[in-house]
Amino acid sequence: MRRAIASLVFLTFAAFGQSLHWDGYERLTREQVLQIVSDPSAPPDLYAKNLSGLNLAGVDFNGANLSAAVLNDANLIGARLDGCKLNVSFLHRANLMGASLQGAVLFSVQLQEGVLKDANLSGARLIGDLRDVDLSNARLTNVNAAADMKNQSMGLMRTGIVSAIAIEADLSDSDFSRSDLSFTDFTGAKLVRTKLYRADFSGAQLVDADLSGADARDATFIDVDFTRANLTNVDFTGASFQGVRGLESAIKTGARGLP
Repeated sequence: MRRAIASLVFLTFAAFGQSLHWDGYERLTREQVLQIVSDPSAPPDLYAKNLSGLNLAGVDFNGANLSAAVLNDANLIGARLDGCKLNVSFLHRANLMGASLQGAVLFSVQLQEGVLKDANLSGARLIGDLRDVDLSNARLTNVNAAADMKNQSMGLMRTGIVSAIAIEADLSDSDFSRSDLSFTDFTGAKLVRTKLYRADFSGAQLVDADLSGADARDATFIDVDFTRANLTNVDFTGASFQGVRGLESAIKTGARGLP
């Protein structure tokens, strides 16, 4: 049953813009959720539950299994989701401001228009759609967001942080290889030692960003603003540059492969 539901949700993943009906997903109340996560007798199981629109601010999910769960429009401000499984889950427009998702597994997650401002995703596994998300001041250190090169039966599965706000976010020591980071505002962000192999930064803002020591080989930089960016020791070997701005003001000591 679980495999069938997960397969159904995954097939819907690419067509999320279409109207979805959650028939067959048990609808829970806030009180029922609190009862499940506080039960010490077994790990919390919220697999394929419909929690959309619930006020779950500050709730400690105690490492719950939230795979295939529906949390669209949910209030998860300050929630503790450390170590939770959120595979193939739906968090469209969910508010996770200040939430902790350390070590969480978010594989094939839908987070369009979500709020992750000040959230902590350090050590998480992340592949999903984060279009129009707010990652301002979020912590994404030691995150594995690299494309899944082993499961390509439905096409390359990669992280998409497109048209997002990532001002002063910290992505240091993470792997965002092959990620789509286009049109995102990384002003003042930290991407120190970040793996950005074949990442797409088309239209992105890297003003005052710190990319020192990053691996940006074969990455795409079209219409990118590098004003005052720290590019110390960045490896741009094989990268594509077109219409970039601000390189004259960037710190380029030891950088390789710049135009």
